[in-house]
Amino acid sequence: MKYELIIRSCAEQDIAQAVNWYEENTTGLGSRFVLSLDATLHSILRNPEAFPKVYKDIRRALLLRFPYGIFYLIDENKIIVIAVYHEKRNPENWKPRIG
Repeated sequence: MKYELIIRSCAEQDIAQAVNWYEENTTGLGSRFVLSLDATLHSILRNPEAFPKVYKDIRRALLLRFPYGIFYLIDENKIIVIAVYHEKRNPENWKPRIG
């Protein structure tokens, strides 16, 4: 099945903040973060049920080389990304985004 990828605006903000932080600390690291994110999103699109549920119907896919997880829902033929979150942050902060 082919899935449509939807990245909510709050997840887009998460991504922008991470890219900016990495780029400010090491030139080029923000670009590598984006490449890792892109590879993980493609893995999700290929097999969205391969990643574990971490809260209700929310699944999490971990990025390679970066301590971030992509939190998403599967809704029929859509993958809805609700958060791209650093693993050390409190997960209670992204849970209100579900509704």
